[in-house]
Amino acid sequence: MDSTQLYKLSIRKELVQDQEAVFLLVKEAFLNDFNSDHKEQILVERLRKSVNFIPELSLVAMLEEQVVGYILLTKAHIKSGNEIHETLALAPLAVLPDQQARGIGSELMKYAHQKALELGYNSIVLIGHQDYYPKFGYQQAHKYGISFPFDVPKMNCFAVELKKGGLDGVQGEVVYAQEFFEG
Repeated sequence: MDSTQLYKLSIRKELVQDQEAVFLLVKEAFLNDFNSDHKEQILVERLRKSVNFIPELSLVAMLEEQVVGYILLTKAHIKSGNEIHETLALAPLAVLPDQQARGIGSELMKYAHQKALELGYNSIVLIGHQDYYPKFGYQQAHKYGISFPFDVPKMNCFAVELKKGGLDGVQGEVVYAQEFFEG
């Protein structure tokens, strides 16, 4: 993305009138992803109705008047025995295929991290591509002693501290919103 295009990019909270465009964007973004179940757009719709939904962390990237990117962070927990630690789950991060590799996903990530920190969250967990997320500070979650309830390779399970020490003393299994297990 050249500097004039990046200048026109804006990120804001998703509005009700964005939801149809977000549905189509997420569907299209994962259409050719062989690791996808191609239901990410349905997950987003379910999560919007969940008690774990945080409207301020459902974000769209706008280029001109078009929704070109989307990111969603929802409440999750990391549980070990009786200890429960609050975290956020990132799913999905999506950019229209014809807008990918132009920095939109990176801008969404940075903005979402900052917004989550402002809201008082200490960490984020996600399952994603092993080459993409480390550039945003994500480390393989097992290094923190964090595991996931899905059969996914360790190299694809990540966690990040939004502030220094945000995962100190935190270990256990990620407890996702029930909506991740429906459908």
